[in-house]
Amino acid sequence: MRRGQFPLSNLPAWCMLNNITFTGVKAIDTEAQGLGLIAENDLDGKNDELPPLLTIPKELILSAAGVEEYAKENKDFRQLLDAAGRQSLRGDILLFLLTQLVLSSPDYSGGQGASTAWTQYFKLLPAQVPVPTLWSESELSLLRGTSLESAISAKLGALTREFNRLQDATTSLARWNELIEVNESITLKDWILLDALYRSRSLDLPGNGVLRRNPEGGVVLLLRKEANVLGQGEITIDYGHDKSAAEMLFSYGFIDPTSTAKSIVLPVESMEDDPLAKAKLYAFGCTPSLKITDSDTGIPRWDAPFVHLMCLNHEDGLQFKVLQETDGSHDLRMFWQDTDVTAEAGHIESIIKTHDLCQVFRLRAVVVVLGTIQQQLALLAAAHNEERGATGNERPHVAQAASQLRAVEKDLLERTSQSLEEEKLRLFEDESVTTYLATMNGTQQHEDDEEDFT
Repeated sequence: MRRGQFPLSNLPAWCMLNNITFTGVKAIDTEAQGLGLIAENDLDGKNDELPPLLTIPKELILSAAGVEEYAKENKDFRQLLDAAGRQSLRGDILLFLLTQLVLSSPDYSGGQGASTAWTQYFKLLPAQVPVPTLWSESELSLLRGTSLESAISAKLGALTREFNRLQDATTSLARWNELIEVNESITLKDWILLDALYRSRSLDLPGNGVLRRNPEGGVVLLLRKEANVLGQGEITIDYGHDKSAAEMLFSYGFIDPTSTAKSIVLPVESMEDDPLAKAKLYAFGCTPSLKITDSDTGIPRWDAPFVHLMCLNHEDGLQFKVLQETDGSHDLRMFWQDTDVTAEAGHIESIIKTHDLCQVFRLRAVVVVLGTIQQQLALLAAAHNEERGATGNERPHVAQAASQLRAVEKDLLERTSQSLEEEKLRLFEDESVTTYLATMNGTQQHEDDEEDFT
């Protein structure tokens, strides 16, 4: 749907009409980085008399309460919310933004309610949001081999399913059905844009820090005590010091070059020949993943709870049983050494530490994680060498962000791989491991001899 657009120069007038105040700062377009605030003069956070830089009244805060209040005022939005919403705050806010998109569009012909301050504000939002879900196909190809490749694919798939559910939910709402299904004025592309606007701009409102509620219930933006901003310098916020490069790029469309947080999350696949694979996944209860986090020592740490579970088998003492409950239903339970550990499926590593073969189990896990990392490094190398899909028309800031992500993840994976190789060699020298391997080799040789004799 065509978006209504107001130039940024209209923002001061809109703020004045809606009791929003800027003190010592002004909004500018920073081009590739989007809209931002800059200081009109030098600002010193130690100045106790420094007023809030920005004040927003309570009625303009987009929250669960704000959505419900708007539903009382707009019958058509209430019908949309009842039919397709009330499942999550994010979903309800996206429906609210969808309504503002319609109301602010130059194609709007009436019927979805009167415009509000938010309708006008929606026209001031940028037409482009730099998050990867809005990148072109050639730009997305730059993410091949990174942890974001599968994440973006999954996100786009989830947004497509959401939009399909929205279409189904509004078939009985004449006005909305006409916009979404009949005329196709509202498309999947619009839904992806609304999600991008929400993800890149939503903030928690804590009781302390630079964002605070004032006595009237509004929100004020304060300068931190330790901060000093020179005139014409940008006012920035902390997006989260523990966010990885992939998380930053996924949610905000850029990577903070000053961030020291380095981590990567990769999917973990079950072993294809494991007869207990489905039972393990069911007991684990969530999507298996491998998280690698850098440390002050330079030796990355890894965490993959499901890997420790997938490396155990029946011969080790892992069993699954289907038990009948008192109500007649059946439940799959997991046992370790005849003890029910179903509730501890995500913490099996701590349970097996006391076992005589704990080092053997650790070696199995190290080998699996090492294989996952080496496979990811191979994907990164292949994508870099082939440069598949790149046309040379990619936006510079997109190419730079993708390159930065690849460099961060490659460095972290290579250092983790080296550390795991060293640990693998140490484990192979452990007495319990060598004894176990010798026993397994002897058993295998005996079985081979019997087979040959037969």
